[in-house]
Amino acid sequence: MAPEPGGDYLRRMIDDLYSSKLLALAANMPRTGRLAAPDGSSEKVSKLCGSRVTVDVALKDGVVVDFAQDVKACALGQAAAAVLGEHVVGASVQEIEMARDAFRAMLKAGGAPPVGRFSDLKMLEPVKDYPPRHTSTLLAFEATVEACHRALAAGQTAETTRTSRAGAA
Repeated sequence: MAPEPGGDYLRRMIDDLYSSKLLALAANMPRTGRLAAPDGSSEKVSKLCGSRVTVDVALKDGVVVDFAQDVKACALGQAAAAVLGEHVVGASVQEIEMARDAFRAMLKAGGAPPVGRFSDLKMLEPVKDYPPRHTSTLLAFEATVEACHRALAAGQTAETTRTSRAGAA
């Protein structure tokens, strides 16, 4: 029987990407579900594979104080979301943006893996060799940054529209 076209590529991809550590992370994702009253939310979808991540955040002074995620993604997207969920509470919006940017550069441009609280993303470094998997792997971080920006914008709007009781008669 002749080997299937592309069979070697698929076998190599599975061996390279789907380690037992990665699969364990994906299976034990923290902070799943939705927040009852988030400050900001975002949903991101990969058009290529249909992976979908919805993120809710609560912020205080630009720092994540609560977080939830609803992840319908491949094991790679789930593993990235698991790293995020494990370390996001206590992170500043800037830290999350820096991790997202470093993660994207690691996958798309051969950059160094993220450092600090999100350094576990290094395990996803082999994904760089499989460009069709980049978008789904980045979804949780993309959604979280957008949710944080929405929360910050909503907080600024609330601050500027608040009226003072002083002078009310």
